[in-house]
Amino acid sequence: MNQAFLKSVPLRALLVMAIACLMAALLWFSGVLERWEARSWDMRVSWLAEPVPESDQIALILLDQPSLDWASQESGLGWPWPRELYAITSDFVARSGARALIYDVLFIEPSVYGVSDDERLAQALSGQPSLIALFASEGGAGATPVWPDELPISGFTLSDTNMLSDAWWPQVDSMTLPLDELASSTAGLGNVRNQPDIDSIYRRMRPFELFHDRPVPSLALAAYLLANPDMEVMATPDLLQLGQKQIPLDENGRALLRFRGPSGTHTAYSAAAILQSELRLRAGEEPVIAPEELSGKYVFFGFSAPGLFDLRPTPVGGVYPGVEIQATFLDNLLADDFMQMVPDWLTGLLSLLLAFFSALMLIRFSSALASALAGALLILLPIPLAVAAYELGYWLPVLWLEVSTLLAVLVCLLLNYAVEGRQKRFIRNAFQHYLSPGVIEQLVNQPDRLRLGGERKMLSIFFSDLEGFTSISEKLEPDQLTELLNDYLSAMTEIIQEEGGTVDKYEGDAIIAFWNAPMDLPNHALHAARAAVRCQQKLDELRPRYSEWTGHELFMRIGLHTGQAVVGNLGSKTRFDYTMLGDAVNLAARLEGVNKVFCSGTLLSHVIRAEVGDALALREIGCVAVMGRREPVTLFQPLPEHLDDEHHTHFETSLNRFYQGEFEEAARCFLALAQRDAVAASYLRYCIHLIKQPPDDWQGVWVLESK
Repeated sequence: MNQAFLKSVPLRALLVMAIACLMAALLWFSGVLERWEARSWDMRVSWLAEPVPESDQIALILLDQPSLDWASQESGLGWPWPRELYAITSDFVARSGARALIYDVLFIEPSVYGVSDDERLAQALSGQPSLIALFASEGGAGATPVWPDELPISGFTLSDTNMLSDAWWPQVDSMTLPLDELASSTAGLGNVRNQPDIDSIYRRMRPFELFHDRPVPSLALAAYLLANPDMEVMATPDLLQLGQKQIPLDENGRALLRFRGPSGTHTAYSAAAILQSELRLRAGEEPVIAPEELSGKYVFFGFSAPGLFDLRPTPVGGVYPGVEIQATFLDNLLADDFMQMVPDWLTGLLSLLLAFFSALMLIRFSSALASALAGALLILLPIPLAVAAYELGYWLPVLWLEVSTLLAVLVCLLLNYAVEGRQKRFIRNAFQHYLSPGVIEQLVNQPDRLRLGGERKMLSIFFSDLEGFTSISEKLEPDQLTELLNDYLSAMTEIIQEEGGTVDKYEGDAIIAFWNAPMDLPNHALHAARAAVRCQQKLDELRPRYSEWTGHELFMRIGLHTGQAVVGNLGSKTRFDYTMLGDAVNLAARLEGVNKVFCSGTLLSHVIRAEVGDALALREIGCVAVMGRREPVTLFQPLPEHLDDEHHTHFETSLNRFYQGEFEEAARCFLALAQRDAVAASYLRYCIHLIKQPPDDWQGVWVLESK
């Protein structure tokens, strides 16, 4: 693949997006994700479902297990109940002034208690707005292939009958109808046939079925039409319009229900309590339930006792009475807030955007940990989108989005590894022995800095060398010399890198390092000075062991200076080093050599001293003009630990005499200090020289004539 293409972040993001979205779309349209998506929808419904004001317009009368037990204990009635009990219930609902009584009960066989029992129920139904159930079927015992002309069908007609002949709406072959006497006594009939999704969960309901081109409404829709008899109804392949209310339909003509909560969300009454209330009212007693509680409501009667086999699994519970599914449909219709699926084209577009955004974000990360954390957050993005869609009334296929985002994250990580992994591993392996981990990570994140070129920058520069190491090395075998150097350089390099420094190079036993490049480092002068002190302390610890190896004591000279230098990749186009150039670099190198003159271990320039401040204990040891520089440099040294404050005070006095040109007085002062202080001894020798050969124009500067 073209390297320029792989290095272009937007183009790589587009490649990742295309791969991820194509695979996600194939998985979605193949049906592999369908069951998992349905489960994710059920979780959303369970978490987010809540009632609305319209929910209070619906009440349920449930024939539950306590009602069966009550009838058995009080009257010795078993199952099936006599129609007389339904009639008593109907009388109570009629007394309450309910908007409609809807029986989710199939009265398809004559009562076992005789014809008069059926007549009693028919009489109770005829006196009020009531509906009973039928079952749209495809043949079977008791089913009729023809709709009887004398039976009502809730007054449901379509304004656009041309749509009925189209293939988008399947027709049923037959109907299982209630007893003629009961069907003729009601205001209408409603279909209770409902089919679950492929995983046997009830999430949808078809508003009506076509029977010989005649629309047969569901029980819930029939209840709404009974209360609104002049409603104009229009149907299209994806919408059922009832006046100003709309029911979105899927490709199978079903409405996606918005459940309000688990079973019991709608106000429910036990059938036994209703029966007792009506009987008490007839006897002039106080009812268990006041009829006014049902006033103006749609009242559904259905079964919830386990043995009556009308419990269904739904998104809000595995045991949900079938009558509550009908009530939920009517609830959604009253509130005009049915759910609907987000169109595939829009889901696909969101999938593209999420995958592209995920790829665009991840391609910019170089750290594996950062990539993993960012990937985890990106994978969570579809969840708030799905929640927001639910609140707006839409089922957004979150699994489609999750899979496309997840694949984008995985493909992006693999592509990053293939394109950048080799380069990053090369940088880490090549520089791990020379640069601190922080500097290496910066180079990994910004590999362009490895290109040829430099920049002017303020650096703190470190030069070190072992005193007399050339003569020592001549007495060692090659393997001994190698072992000694490796041990020494490793110990010093570890300290330099711990202090944030960059090792420029090794020249035999010499170490050249700098701070504040390529990574910016606050207080870099202090870090450099602290590294010098620590290196000297480390060598003090190692000196006895090295003495055993070589037969000589090893001492180190260090020069430190802070100044402007050119730093970067310097060399040819095919071979270069990350190094530094400039006058500041030369001065630091000269200061390392000046230690020979003062018999000192570490010398710092006045610039370092100003940057360090009081963070380290330092003493001024002179003003020097090094070879090759006109401008003198004031030098400082870390305070020797074996010298006390009184000694340092005398040293300052002696140095001031020297600055003022009082060489004889300075010599006498330095003489008193020379036995314990090598720098004082150096001054004593120099003062004696100046007494013998007085300078012509004394400025207090020690002029060095060699490196």
